Amino acid sequence: MEPPGDLMGYDRAITLFNPDGRILQVEYAKRTVSQGFAAVGLTGKDCVVFVADRKAHELEKLVIPESIEKVFQIDLHIGAAISGMIADGRMLIDKAQNNAQEYKMTYNQPADVLLIVKGISAEMQALTQYGGARPFGVSILFGGVKAGKSYIYMLDPSGTFFQYKAIAIGGNSEAINKNLEKEYKQDMTSEDLINLGMKTIKSDEGKSSPERFEVAVIDKDGFHKLSKEEITKYIK
Repeated sequence: MEPPGDLMGYDRAITLFNPDGRILQVEYAKRTVSQGFAAVGLTGKDCVVFVADRKAHELEKLVIPESIEKVFQIDLHIGAAISGMIADGRMLIDKAQNNAQEYKMTYNQPADVLLIVKGISAEMQALTQYGGARPFGVSILFGGVKAGKSYIYMLDPSGTFFQYKAIAIGGNSEAINKNLEKEYKQDMTSEDLINLGMKTIKSDEGKSSPERFEVAVIDKDGFHKLSKEEITKYIK
C-alpha cells in the first residue's frame, strides 16, 4: 500500500493531523504570516519598543501611510504589534483591549501582560481543534512594562506563545532574528532599541522614508507612539 501524501485530504479540515503530525491549516496560516511585512519587539532598560514595517505604502502609491496600522495600544502599559492578515489581527487586538479594560474594572488594577497573552492564546488555539473555521492568519507580539520589568511575548497562529528579549515576526523574520542575536544587548535604552529595530528591518540599500516605519515605546510613563517627525530623527 502506498503511503498517504499531502493531497489525501489532510488540509481540508482543521481537526486532522497529517502523517507527519502536523495540522496543515495551521502551517498555511504560518505561511500567511511569513508573507506579511515584518514587526519587531525589543525589551530594554525599563522599556519595550515596537518597530513595524509598513512598506506596503511604497507598493500602493495612493495609500495613506497612516492608515496602515500594525502597532496598537492595549492598555496604558501594554502594546502589541501584528504581522500577517491585518483584519485577523485587529479582531484579536480588540479582544485584548476589551480583556484589559474588563480586568481593570473588575479588580481596580492594571492587567498583567501574561494574563492578556493567555486570553488571546486561548482564542487562537480554539480554532486549531474545532471544525467550521480556519486558524487566525496572524502572529502577534505583546509587550509591556510592570514594576520596572519589561516583557515581550510572541503568539503564532497555533496559539503557542513564548517570552523573548527581542523577536521579529513576518517576512524576513529569520534573517532579522539572526541580526538581533548578534547586536541586541539587554541594557539598551529606548533610543538604542529604536535604532536597532529600524536597522534590522531595512533590507535594501536605499534610504527609507519615515512613513515606512511605525514605532512605539512603552516605559514608566506608559505607551507612546512616535510621530513622523520623531521617526525622522532615527532615519540614517
